[in-house]
Amino acid sequence: MTIAALFVRANSHYKALGLDCYDFERDALTWPGGSPGIFHPPCRSWGRYHHVAKPRAGEKDLARWAMTNVRRFGGVVEHPITSRLWKEWFCLAFGVRDDFGGVLLPLNQSWFGHLAPKPTALYIVGCAVPDLAQHYSEELAVGRIENMSTAQRETTPLPFARFLVDLVNTCKAVS
Repeated sequence: MTIAALFVRANSHYKALGLDCYDFERDALTWPGGSPGIFHPPCRSWGRYHHVAKPRAGEKDLARWAMTNVRRFGGVVEHPITSRLWKEWFCLAFGVRDDFGGVLLPLNQSWFGHLAPKPTALYIVGCAVPDLAQHYSEELAVGRIENMSTAQRETTPLPFARFLVDLVNTCKAVS
């Protein structure tokens, strides 16, 4: 099974892990589907600071496109835990399966090496729900997301990328 990683940075760890990657240049909207994906759609128009964000035209719709496709083909959508995307798509309770078989799972990316806590939610469809006990940590991350460069904020730590690849490898075909 070929796993696609969509909306990733040009220097993404996913490329070294052998995934079918769609960065800004390749355009995720050209992805043909047919297999589970790891979706990292832009979050600035959905997040806590959406009122000051300056997204490109149509950028907000990329998260909607990701949700449509994860529900169709399986995989995982990664977005901030406070993303307004979850409410719009009726993912309102952690650990509760929705009508599409999807479940929302909270975690901190610092558990996987991010410099900031980076509270994140994963919307998982068609995959085994992972036990996060081995990743959970009460240690505080050393940085604040507000003080980081765009690259530092956006980079998926390698251990987190591996975790998501392992997760999506448990997916069964959805459509």
